[in-house]
Amino acid sequence: MDRPLFVVGDVHGHLAELTRALHAQDLVDEAGDWAGGDAELWFLGDFVDRGPDGIGVIEFVMRLSEQSGGQVDALIGNHEILLLGMHRFGDEHVPNAPTPRSFARSWLLNGGLRSDQDRLTDRHIEWLTSRPVLHRVDSHLLMHSDTLAYLEWGDSIDEVNAAVRELLDGHDLEAWWECWRKMTTRYAFRGPDGGTVAADLLEVLGGAEVVHGHSVIADQLGVPPQEIDGPLRYADDRVLAVDAGLYSGGPCLVVQLDQRPAE
Repeated sequence: MDRPLFVVGDVHGHLAELTRALHAQDLVDEAGDWAGGDAELWFLGDFVDRGPDGIGVIEFVMRLSEQSGGQVDALIGNHEILLLGMHRFGDEHVPNAPTPRSFARSWLLNGGLRSDQDRLTDRHIEWLTSRPVLHRVDSHLLMHSDTLAYLEWGDSIDEVNAAVRELLDGHDLEAWWECWRKMTTRYAFRGPDGGTVAADLLEVLGGAEVVHGHSVIADQLGVPPQEIDGPLRYADDRVLAVDAGLYSGGPCLVVQLDQRPAE
């Protein structure tokens, strides 16, 4: 379907900046309600932590999804796993870990906000745990983390999503922790072999390009976040990074994806 396709990377609780960026693209009106017509909008995860209103961002995206009739949707990111793991397991130590580890400790170290935990409801939890971790739209393979660890859950998008959904429906602390750990890994497509690595992943999961958040563009380029004004295409043009580091002073990028033939 030839309708406009947009993606947004890591928002990390910055609701006001997100609303302004979507309004600038005519995807929401001045009141923050859906105005994107037949456009499709995907969020790539990490709504929470490090910023003032993670739950507000979740509720905003949920509302846009309802208003758009499902044309707005989201992936789950590693910080959603962290938020939910903290809610479910707290400071319970991870069994068989080489050193004392818990979701509570990692949540605090990674910018967790008590206000997000206090406002988290069953409705939020059900919505978050039912989001996919991978999705393909035409030629675009959408993923939160720039990692190959997704393949440890399966050899297709459906297999991976089903495995993670089953995990999140369960109460296995070790499995939850492994999910968090895998989704924090990054930089799979950096370096001279990055294009080949991306091509191999696309061969398995389909699509012509990987689109990811998670790894801040400024960190990849070695420049201040304030200098970033658009996404980063790299790895022989097979990968597009869209996280401009909003929580560290970068812009909130709302990226329109090119129409490409599916592979």
